[in-house]
Amino acid sequence: MGQPLPIAVTSTQASGTYRPQAEVCASCSVRQFALFGALDEAALAQIHYRIADIRLEPGQTLYSAQDSGSAVFTVRRGVLRMERSSESGERRILRLAGRTDLIGLESILHQTYAADAVACTEVEVCRIPRVLIDELSVAHPGLTRDLMKRWQRALDDADEWLTELARGPARHRMLRLLLKLSEYGEDDGRLWLPTRQEMGAMLDMTFETASRLVSALRREGVLRSVDGRQARLDMDALMVALREDGER
Repeated sequence: MGQPLPIAVTSTQASGTYRPQAEVCASCSVRQFALFGALDEAALAQIHYRIADIRLEPGQTLYSAQDSGSAVFTVRRGVLRMERSSESGERRILRLAGRTDLIGLESILHQTYAADAVACTEVEVCRIPRVLIDELSVAHPGLTRDLMKRWQRALDDADEWLTELARGPARHRMLRLLLKLSEYGEDDGRLWLPTRQEMGAMLDMTFETASRLVSALRREGVLRSVDGRQARLDMDALMVALREDGER
């Protein structure tokens, strides 16, 4: 479980100084992939003051399961994990969310959040109130279609985690996890490396098994640590390992 709020929220108006959030949205590096990517600058100027820029440190919780869903969030930077805990306290990581992903979609149906959203790295998200989406869906019919596409993408991601990362031989699951993590990597090739406990919670394996597999992949040159929480992948070696694993 991540640490509770407070989290850093950047207001569009602070201390009497106006910050043009419309310009922030217009110049955002993920805007064309984000929910409001199709809106022009005039439309952004009408809604900017209702969008909050939130920043989290690793381990902080954006929202918790069963919280009343009042907003969705676009991930601009970093990686979050969607996790749940059983009644016995066992934690399971359901999937990850990274740059351009839209999370908290269940709030659109006035439902509570289905899982805890916890920052794995430094994270920046935009908070979009549910009522704003309701209003814009009337004026911009294409927004509803975009939301449906993003909902389907989230379902596909969840299915992929279930079929590729929670079943099959342990080594295969670990290799598939590394391939998945590469999707959330930095431009310079670095990627966030989960702890062995987190890997266990993602892959349904023990700490000892996760440690053994990571050590083996380091010896094989597939994985190279940069520091405690970052690593680099040799993608060619990873693809060879996946291919050989599939032939066994």
